[in-house]
Amino acid sequence: MEIHTPKKMEKKEKYPAMVFFFGGGWKSGSRSQFIQHAQYYADKGIVCFLADYRVEKSNNSTPFQSLADAKSAVRFIRKNAKEFQIDSDRLIASGGSAGGHLAAATALVEGYDDSNDDLSISCKPNALVLFNPVIDNGPGGYGFDRVSMEYKNFSPLHNIVKGAPPTIIFLGTKDHLIPVTTVEYYQHVMQKVKSTCVLKIYEGGKHGFFNYNKEDLHFYNETLNETNKFLKQEGYLTDLPPLLN
Repeated sequence: MEIHTPKKMEKKEKYPAMVFFFGGGWKSGSRSQFIQHAQYYADKGIVCFLADYRVEKSNNSTPFQSLADAKSAVRFIRKNAKEFQIDSDRLIASGGSAGGHLAAATALVEGYDDSNDDLSISCKPNALVLFNPVIDNGPGGYGFDRVSMEYKNFSPLHNIVKGAPPTIIFLGTKDHLIPVTTVEYYQHVMQKVKSTCVLKIYEGGKHGFFNYNKEDLHFYNETLNETNKFLKQEGYLTDLPPLLN
C-alpha cells in the first residue's frame, strides 16, 4: 500500500482518509492508476492510500480473494488510524471498474473476509466515489462468468441495504461494459433505502474515461470537480477547491 499525505499536518489534528482501488477486471492492474488522484486529494488535506490486492494474472486469484484483500486494506487503515493521523469515521473508498466494485463491496457485501482479519474492525467506508464501477455481477452483468450464482452475495447492486454510505457514481454513455440503465437502477435502489447516490453521466465517455490523461484532461478535470462538490457536501472538504478546466 502506498500513502500520500498532506504536506503540512498539524500534530493533534485528525484528517479524512481516502483509499483507491485500481481497475482491471480483478485480473490485472496497478495501484499507480490513481496516483494523480491521490496526490491531488493529499494536497487538499486528505490522507490518501493506493491499495494493492491480488489479481488473477499475477496471483492466480479469484474475484473473491480480491475482495478479501480490499476489506483487509480498509481494516488496516482503520487499525492504524492513530499512526496515520486519520479520523476512522471519515474514510472514503474509491475505485474504477473492478476497483469500483471492490470499493462498493467493502461497504455493502457481507463475508469474503480474510481469515487473519480482526473482524471487530469495520471494513465499511463512510462514503464512496465510484468511477464506471462494476456494480452488477448478475446474469448479463460483468463478472457473472466468473462468480456465477454467487453474484447474489457478491454483487453490490444486489446487496444495497439501509445505511448504505453516501455515494457518487461516474459513467460515460459509451461504456461498453456498464449500461447507463444499470447505474440508474442502482441509484433508484439507493434512494429506496434513503441513501444519497449522486449520478454523473458523461456524453461520449468510454470505459476508463475518467483516468488521468495529460493529452486530454477534460473528463479527468470534470470528474474531479464533481467529486469535490460531493466531498464538500458530505463534510470531507472544508473548502471547495478552485474549478479545474
